[in-house]
Amino acid sequence: MEKYLGSDIKQLGFGLMRLPMIGEDVDIEQTNKMVDLFMKNGFTYFDTAYVYINGKSECAAKTCLVDRYPRESFQLATKMPLWDLKGEEELDKIFQEQLDRTGAGYFDFYLLHNLTSQSIDKVEEIDAFGWAMKKKAEGKIRHLGFSCHDKPDFIDRVLTKHPEAEFVQLQINYADWENENVQSRGCYEMVRKHGKSVIIMEPVKGGSLAVMADSVREVLTAADPKASPASWAIRYAASLDGIVTVLSGMSTMAQMEDNVSYMADFKPLSSDEQAVIAKAVERLNAIPQIACTACKYCVDGCPQKINIPGIFSAYNGFKQFNNKDGFKNRYKNTTKDGGVAGDCIQCGQCEGKCPQHLPIIEHLAEIAKVAE
Repeated sequence: MEKYLGSDIKQLGFGLMRLPMIGEDVDIEQTNKMVDLFMKNGFTYFDTAYVYINGKSECAAKTCLVDRYPRESFQLATKMPLWDLKGEEELDKIFQEQLDRTGAGYFDFYLLHNLTSQSIDKVEEIDAFGWAMKKKAEGKIRHLGFSCHDKPDFIDRVLTKHPEAEFVQLQINYADWENENVQSRGCYEMVRKHGKSVIIMEPVKGGSLAVMADSVREVLTAADPKASPASWAIRYAASLDGIVTVLSGMSTMAQMEDNVSYMADFKPLSSDEQAVIAKAVERLNAIPQIACTACKYCVDGCPQKINIPGIFSAYNGFKQFNNKDGFKNRYKNTTKDGGVAGDCIQCGQCEGKCPQHLPIIEHLAEIAKVAE
C-alpha cells in the first residue's frame, strides 16, 4: 500500500461543525456518546475551526474529546480564519485562543482556512505560511495545510510557491466531480500532481446527497436497498487515492451509527458501484433547471433589488437535491441584502433584459410559494 501523509488514519473523520445543539449550546451529553462510538470503532480524526458554532465547536472538542481521551489517541485539526487579519500579532492571539479553547497542547493538522484568490495577497503580506512554519518548529503544529474552494490553477499557484503545505482540504463529492463551477476533479488532480495528500470536505454536499430527488434516490436503492444515500457519497469520496480522511459533519447519533456501520471495515466502490454512481449523476443532471446564465442583466434597475440569479441558483439546487432545509438557508443568505422572490411587483423590466428570454416573473412566483 502507498505510504503518504495520513495513510495510517481511518477514512472517516468527525466534522465538528454541525454538532447536536440544545438551543444555542452544544449538546455535550449527545456529543460525548457520538465521540465514544467513533473512537470505539477505531476512528481518530476530528475537525473543527475557530469560527465553527461561534467558537463553541473548539470548546466542545476539549470537553468531549481532549479531556476524556489520551492526547496521542486521536488527531485534532483546526483552522486559522484568514478574513480581516492584520498581522502576525493577531495570528498569535487567535492561535493561543485555539490552544486555550481546546486544551490540546498542539494540533495534528492545522489549516489556513478557506484560502482564495481574494485572500491570498493578504496571506502573503502577513506571511501566514511563514508564521505557521514557526509554530510547526515549536511543535505546536504537526502538519500544515489549507482548505480551499477555488480553482485548480489557483491551487497550482499556491502549492508551487508553498511546497511546505503538506495537504489540502477540498470539497469533493460525486455531484461536483465534473461540475464546471466547483471543478472537484481538477482540484483533486492538481493537489495529487504536487504529491500532497487530500482531506475531503462536503462529501455529502451539505446533506444534499443524503436526501435528493426521488428519481436519483431510486437508482441507489435499486442497487442496494440497505445502503443509505449518504453511504454511497462517502464511500465514493473515500475510494480516491491519497486521502487522509473524509469528513462528515455529523449532528445526530443516527448519522454516526450509519457512517460507522459501513466505514469501520471500509471497502472502495467496485466498478459496478461506480456505474451506479454514474447513473445517479445522469439522473441528477437530467432534472429540469431554470436556464439562467447569471449574466445579471435582470438585476440592474430592479426596483425591489431582487438577486434573481442567486435565487434561481438556489432553487435549481433544491430541484436537484430536494434538500429543503439547505435551500431555505441558502435562500435566506442570497436575499439578505435585497428583496425576496415574493417582493416582485411584476414590472417586467427584468424579462425585457434577459438574453435567455426566461419567464422570470413566473419563476419568482413559483419560488416564493416554496421559500416564503
